[in-house]
Amino acid sequence: MTIELFWGSGSMPAWRALLGFAFKGAPYTSRRLSFSDREPRSDWFRAINPRAKVPCVREDGVAINESLAILAWLDRRFPDAPALFGSDPARAGRVWAACLEHENHGDSAFSAVARPLLFGVAPEVGSLDHAAQMTSEELTLLTERVGDGAAILGDALSAADLVWYCALRRLDRALSRPRAALHKLDLFPILEKNPGLESWARRVEAIPDFADTVPPHWLEGDNPMPLALR
Repeated sequence: MTIELFWGSGSMPAWRALLGFAFKGAPYTSRRLSFSDREPRSDWFRAINPRAKVPCVREDGVAINESLAILAWLDRRFPDAPALFGSDPARAGRVWAACLEHENHGDSAFSAVARPLLFGVAPEVGSLDHAAQMTSEELTLLTERVGDGAAILGDALSAADLVWYCALRRLDRALSRPRAALHKLDLFPILEKNPGLESWARRVEAIPDFADTVPPHWLEGDNPMPLALR
């Protein structure tokens, strides 16, 4: 059966799913939705995912939304490909924990920095400084886990690496905006400030077909983003 992957350029959850397919070497039919045309909120897509969010996969009439659920589905759907969550209960639990550490801790810090810079929302006085401190602490914790080019959990890449990498790329994009320089957050360039992350980032970027997963519109325009984390 054909697997359809519905996604949108710039959605970090969608990028996770795209990276998951690349990591597994799994085939799919690309269904890119336009945010500017509000396609995720169209009636036809709501019939597939009532939440009107990407990513979403569909195969044989069954649709699965939420990026972490899609990564877990990929592991079961393609069990002979490299494992995203591991093959034993201990590793699976640890990978899930590392993914949820991002969802419950890392994301709140990174988003508090990224959202005002990406969308031009005026932050409350002092809020960006506090967010930058939390982000710096999260980056330190991540660096401690991936020193010497290790993956987040041992030697093999997992779903956790995809989740944290995509988050860092959105942070990188936000910190590259001209308005970020006005706040003197001392977080950019990320790899210059956190050199212990570089070998790990390059491992993720070495996933086959990685370049095809990068949000296309990031690579376009007058000031395109580089393929690799800086």
